[in-house]
Amino acid sequence: MFQTLMEKEAAQTPHVIKKQLIANQPLVEKIGQKLRDIAPKMVMIIGRGSSDHAGVFGKYLIEIEAGIPVSSAAPSVASIYGKSIKLQDALVIVISQSGRSPDIIAQAKMAKKSGAYCIALVNDEESPLQDIVDDFVPLKAGDEISVAATKSYLATLSALVHIVANWTQNQSLINALNELPQALNTMIDSPAQLTPPAFAKVSNMVVLARGLGFSISKEMALKLKEVCAIHAEAFSSAEFLHGPVTLVEQGLVILNCAVDDETATSHQQQIDEVTQRGAEIINLNQNNIVIHPRLAPFLILQRFYLDVAKVALSRGFNPDEPKGLKKVTRTL
Repeated sequence: MFQTLMEKEAAQTPHVIKKQLIANQPLVEKIGQKLRDIAPKMVMIIGRGSSDHAGVFGKYLIEIEAGIPVSSAAPSVASIYGKSIKLQDALVIVISQSGRSPDIIAQAKMAKKSGAYCIALVNDEESPLQDIVDDFVPLKAGDEISVAATKSYLATLSALVHIVANWTQNQSLINALNELPQALNTMIDSPAQLTPPAFAKVSNMVVLARGLGFSISKEMALKLKEVCAIHAEAFSSAEFLHGPVTLVEQGLVILNCAVDDETATSHQQQIDEVTQRGAEIINLNQNNIVIHPRLAPFLILQRFYLDVAKVALSRGFNPDEPKGLKKVTRTL
């Protein structure tokens, strides 16, 4: 039974993605053809918070599937420093739920003026970004009342996959996207993996993943901070061994985000190592549901959103209204 808006909205994700794929198909086909014609030499992604984490997913996805280098924008370059970047022959992807933050708008304007082909992925279809960018891709997530983003974040990831699959004409990935809503529904109906007792005494933890999973580990760490008041940090499991692993000796709790893709073997080796060093491991996986490896992170995050809301309630917090946070954040 769902007790919170966060859970109810997260559970709407399969319907949202199914609707999004149908509504955006003609637009995404057009964007795919443009990208093949333009043949961008690099990609820059603009976003803050959860949108920036979605950009990490986009970086891995584009570099794996299209072979083009991707960087994360520093929005302050335009909004605070008033500088421009040379972006001829570049693709710029702007990611935002509201599309109304001044620094994101300033960076988008700069990118367009600097010669980039600009795409915006935004949930608010009345966003001023619509009049700035070349192509505006609505996320179609609908109203999201809970402050903690869930369905809008997963809808951002599906929009990124939709664009890249059509850009690279990857038919197997396009077909897999159409199967994603049912796989997400199966995950929603699966047993909880994160339980309140496991988090009862946790105040600090690390979330480990690898590759495409790293982007969702960042989102998980943010949500643990936002709704559970747990100080959580995300690391690539490979990067964690380069120094931070010494924290394990302090009795560290690790959330293992186990994505079933090409990184699975090396990631498990690193989990085995931190386990041997004495870390306490909480596991989160895709429950043996078979899906295209690029979509595997969706399943894990879908389960996480439902489970973490109940963990928050057990710790005395309302995940729908995290203290001190607002749905729309406007930064300069």
